[in-house]
Amino acid sequence: MIVDSHVTLASDRATPRDFLEAQAANAAARLAAYGVTGRYGALLDQLLAGYQDHDGDRLVGELDGAGIDQAVLVAADYSWASPHAVAPEELARLHHRVCSRHPGRFRVWWGVDPRAGTEGVALFERCVTEYGFAGLKLYPLTGYSPSDRRLYPYFEVCAARGLPVLTHTGPGWGPLDFTRGLPLLVDDAARDFPAVNFVLGHGGVTHVDEAVYLCAHRPNVHLDISQFPSMLSADGWAAHLNRLFRRGVNHKILFGTCWPAFRMSASLSTVVEEFTGGAVLAGVSRRDRQLIMSGNALRLFGEAPTATATGGSDGSRHRETAPGADRVDRELERR
Repeated sequence: MIVDSHVTLASDRATPRDFLEAQAANAAARLAAYGVTGRYGALLDQLLAGYQDHDGDRLVGELDGAGIDQAVLVAADYSWASPHAVAPEELARLHHRVCSRHPGRFRVWWGVDPRAGTEGVALFERCVTEYGFAGLKLYPLTGYSPSDRRLYPYFEVCAARGLPVLTHTGPGWGPLDFTRGLPLLVDDAARDFPAVNFVLGHGGVTHVDEAVYLCAHRPNVHLDISQFPSMLSADGWAAHLNRLFRRGVNHKILFGTCWPAFRMSASLSTVVEEFTGGAVLAGVSRRDRQLIMSGNALRLFGEAPTATATGGSDGSRHRETAPGADRVDRELERR
C-alpha cells in the first residue's frame, strides 16, 4: 500500500498565480542558462493550463497510474503573502467536494495562519467537524514562526482531536522569508505540545541534518520526503534518499511527492516506479519499507479517509469507513 502524504490540488483557485509565475521564472532561468531563451510566457501558459483540475479527476488518474492508494491534499494558507482566488470558506468547500467525489482516496491538511485570529480557529474546527479534515498545515514563510504563540489555540484543537500538524520547511517562492523555513523553529511547539505529532514538510530534502536530529530526539517530530525529485544532490535524489533511510529514523519518515509541482518534467508513475523499483530502497528492510510507504502516515492519521464527516452533538466526528480499510488494519496488525 502507498500513501502519498503530500500532494496539492492542481487548481488555480487553491494556488496563487504568484506561485506559478515564480515556478515558470525559475524554469525559464534554467533554460536560458543553456541557451534556450524567451520561454517564460510559454512555460507560464503551460502551468496555468495544468491548474484547472478543480474536481481532482486528473489527480486521481495520476495516482491510479502510479499505484498510490491514498493521498493527503495540502490546502496551504498563502493569503498573507498572495491572495487566493477564492475565500477560505470556499477553498475548504472545494477540497471537501474533491474528497466527496473520490471517496476513500483523500485526506486534507487544512492551512491556517496565526494572523487570522479567532475566526481562523473557528474555521479550522468547522473543517474538522463538518468536513473531516485530518490535519493542520502551516506555511511559516509568509511571515511567522511555527512556534508562534498565536498558533497554540490550533494546537490545542489538534491535541484534543488527535490531529497531526504539517509545517513547511525549506525555500518557497518570490518575496517569502526563507529563514522561517528552518526545522528547528518548530521545537518550542513540539515541546509545549507533546501529544501533537509535527511533520516537517520536505524535511528529508532540505535542512536534512537538522530535521533528522529533531526526529531522532523528539518523539512527536516526523518528516516527509516530498519534492524529492527536485533534490539538489551531487549524486542525485536516489542516492540521497538511500543515505537518509540508513540514519535510524525510518519510523518517522512519510512518503510524499509534492505532486504536481514537477509535472512538466516527469510523470508521477515514472517517479514512483523509480522510487520503489530502483536502488532507493535497496537494503531497507521490508518492515521499514512498509512504514515509509504507508505505515507511518496511517499511524499519524488513524482511521481511513472518508467522503463525508458530520459533527455529532458532542463535537466528535462520525465517519464512513473507506473501502479496504478493514484489510489495511488487519494487515498492519499482522505485521
